[in-house]
Amino acid sequence: MKKSHGKYSLVSIILASLLAGCATIIGSPQQLLPINSEPAGAKISIVDEKGTTIFEGTTPTTVNLAKSDGSYFGGKEYTVKLEKDGFTSQDIVVNSHVNGWYIGGNLLFGGLIGWLIVDPLNGDMYTLSPKAINESMNSNATSSSGDSLSIVSLEQVPADLQEKMQSVK
Repeated sequence: MKKSHGKYSLVSIILASLLAGCATIIGSPQQLLPINSEPAGAKISIVDEKGTTIFEGTTPTTVNLAKSDGSYFGGKEYTVKLEKDGFTSQDIVVNSHVNGWYIGGNLLFGGLIGWLIVDPLNGDMYTLSPKAINESMNSNATSSSGDSLSIVSLEQVPADLQEKMQSVK
């Protein structure tokens, strides 16, 4: 009796590995994305490819992002916007791309079922890139009131604005 249970267990394990995609066995449908800025305290908003805001917060933080949109071969794309008063806002695009476990792992373990059904449907076949965001924000040259001083030659000033110019001594 014990030998037959051992055979059934072995057969079950083999069937499970053949019917599952390799990226599904090794990966997960979500990925952690650390987000840091210099200076810290920047406002973060993350919007997905459909324009839906999925996260708002401040740096530093770590967010858990879905790698698939739930459709067949549907990888996610995000835009991470960093904003801080006195600094230029920055947009960073986070894309999904096929990982090595999907390609090599299904060649060894998952086969066609893993390549064409299991992994494409659950999103485990993707990796988000970049794997971390570490941004140095650039200081704005203008004040928060919008007033600024620009030095240009007279030839660069439109004629209608030349009438409003004041001499500086």
